[in-house]
Amino acid sequence: MVLKLEGVSKRFGKFTAVDALSISIPEKEMFGFLGANGAGKTTTFRMILGILDASEGSISWDGKPINYTTSHLIGYLPEERGLYPKLKVKDQIVYLARLRGMEKQDALKELDYWLNRFKVPEYANKKVEELSKGNQQKIQFIASVIHKPKLLILDEPFSGLDPVNVEQLKDAVLDLKEKGTTIVFSSHRMEHVEEMCEHLCIMHRGSPVVHGSLKEIKRSFGRKNLIIHGDLDFGFLKNYPGVTKAKTTPEGIHLQIEGEETAEKILSEVVGKGFIRKFVLEEPSLNDIFIEKVGASYE
Repeated sequence: MVLKLEGVSKRFGKFTAVDALSISIPEKEMFGFLGANGAGKTTTFRMILGILDASEGSISWDGKPINYTTSHLIGYLPEERGLYPKLKVKDQIVYLARLRGMEKQDALKELDYWLNRFKVPEYANKKVEELSKGNQQKIQFIASVIHKPKLLILDEPFSGLDPVNVEQLKDAVLDLKEKGTTIVFSSHRMEHVEEMCEHLCIMHRGSPVVHGSLKEIKRSFGRKNLIIHGDLDFGFLKNYPGVTKAKTTPEGIHLQIEGEETAEKILSEVVGKGFIRKFVLEEPSLNDIFIEKVGASYE
């Protein structure tokens, strides 16, 4: 059940929102879309769902097009909330589940499970408008997974949530993945994608600028981060050969360096000059890679 986009573009008049995007998303995996606002993530999702027609290219899932016959297999959490504010949570979820072909009793049973899981069983009889933004987001999430979809598309699922709710939702998403759901989600929060995804695509102005497995992307970036904390003046390292970026911190200095040899040389430079509390060489973060690829235009 691979989701495949081949040469997909979407134009609105003269504006190209998505430009020749080709990716394949493996079954039962979590795939991350990263990009600033306006990078083309939501437009891509809407084409996958068949809400928008692609101007060019093809989209297939398990070798077949996605249309009304597959809608019961797909779940979608849109970035904009789409719940009826005056309806009670229970009525709303049952109505949406029935549209997906579920029986009322099954829908109520699932709803019960999810409300208990999110520790809010008392919300079943509340109107949506009576809930906080974070709790509305939980109800919206339940609406997108109630029918146990095989493919789940989440557009900025964690936006506007406090850290406790982010953790609850993240656990739920990871659980679904463990049970075999293919999950595609977008975010501009690098750490969520880094923590949860094996494969990702960084979009910029409608085009993929980085695409592949997280491990490979980090490896091919070639650079590493060096963090040094200690009681000496590290200023001399800013112009040290092999250092591409430097930032002093209250504890010491954070460097981006070209490789491990540079780290070795720096270590021999600082040892003996003062007390070193920490000397850690780390993989580049997704944030580093994103800024490098998308650069100053990420505002």
